[in-house]
Amino acid sequence: MAAVGRPGGAPDAASIGSIGVLGAGRMGLPIAVNLAAAGYEVTAFDVNSARDAALDAAAIRRSPGIRALCRDSDLLITVLPGAPELGQAMAPDALLSYDAGAPPSRGGGALAAMRPGAIWLDLTSGDPRMAAELATVAAARGIGYVEAPMGGGVTAARDAALSFCVAGAEAAVARVRPVLAALGANVGASEPASIRYLGEQPGAGQTAKLLANLLWFGQSIAVTEALLLGQALGLDLATLRDTLAVSAGGSQFIDRHLGYLLRGDYLEDFGIGRVVEELQTVVALAGETGTPFELSAQVLRMHREALARFGAVGGELLAAKLLEQRAATTLRIADER
Repeated sequence: MAAVGRPGGAPDAASIGSIGVLGAGRMGLPIAVNLAAAGYEVTAFDVNSARDAALDAAAIRRSPGIRALCRDSDLLITVLPGAPELGQAMAPDALLSYDAGAPPSRGGGALAAMRPGAIWLDLTSGDPRMAAELATVAAARGIGYVEAPMGGGVTAARDAALSFCVAGAEAAVARVRPVLAALGANVGASEPASIRYLGEQPGAGQTAKLLANLLWFGQSIAVTEALLLGQALGLDLATLRDTLAVSAGGSQFIDRHLGYLLRGDYLEDFGIGRVVEELQTVVALAGETGTPFELSAQVLRMHREALARFGAVGGELLAAKLLEQRAATTLRIADER
C-alpha cells in the first residue's frame, strides 16, 4: 500500500471549518482532544450520556444530539464501536447490511441531516459491504465520504500515533488528509507512513484493515502455540522469544505485542466479541467470493471458543489465554516490559 498523496494541496485548520466528532469513548475522546489541540474547531457527541462529563472535563464543546452535530459540521468524524452502531447512527433505513439488533441510540439516520458539500470521515473499523452502501447514500446527498479505519489502540489515540487505511475520492481525501496527519504517527513528514491510501473503491480501506487484523489474530494463536510447545519441551521462554523474533517467523506481533501476553496482559481495551465480529465478517467475505480460507476459519473458531469461555469482555488476547488454560500453564517472563 502506498501513502496518500496530496491532491489539491493541504488545507489548514481554518479551511476545514467546523469538525464534529461522533463517538467520545476511549478512542473518540482523545481524537477530539488532539484535534482541538491542533487548532481545529471541534464539537462532539456520544450516544452514552455518561461520557458528557469527560467531554466537559476536556473542554470539548458538546452537541445536543446526533442530528445537530451532523447539521452543524463541515467535517463529520465518526468513531464508533463497529458496523452495527455505525449503520444505526447514520442511515439505518437505507442500508441492506444494517443490523437491526444493534442497541438503540439517541437519534439515528443522521446522514440525512448533513449539509451537501460536507465531508464525512469514518474512522470506525467495520464492514466493507456497509462502507460501499454508505458511500452510495452519501454521494446521493452530495456528501464526500472517506473511510479510514484506524489502527493503534487507545494509547496511539492519546499520543496522536494512529495509523489509517484510507479509501475515497481523491478530492475528499485531500480535504481530510491534514486531519489524519494530526492524529497519526510521523506528523510533519511529507508523506506520513501512518496514512495508507487504498484508492477510490468504497470498502477498500475496511477490507485492508480487516485483513491486517485477521493476520494479527492468527499470529496471536500461532505464536502462543509455538511458545507453549517450546516451553513444554524445556526451552527457555525468553531465549525462544528472542530467537523467533529474528527468524523467518518474526513479526510485528512478536516485536510489539507479545510482551503484553508474557506479562499477563490480555489487552482489555478491545473486546473479544469485536474480534469475533471482525473475523466473522472477513470469513463471510471469503465465502462470498469463493476464496479458500481454511486456516482463517480455524482462527475464527478459536476466537469463538474464547468468547464462549470468557464471555463478551475486554481481551484481544483471550484466545491465547484459552490455549494457556488448555495447556494448564501460562507464558510468563519475569520482569517482561
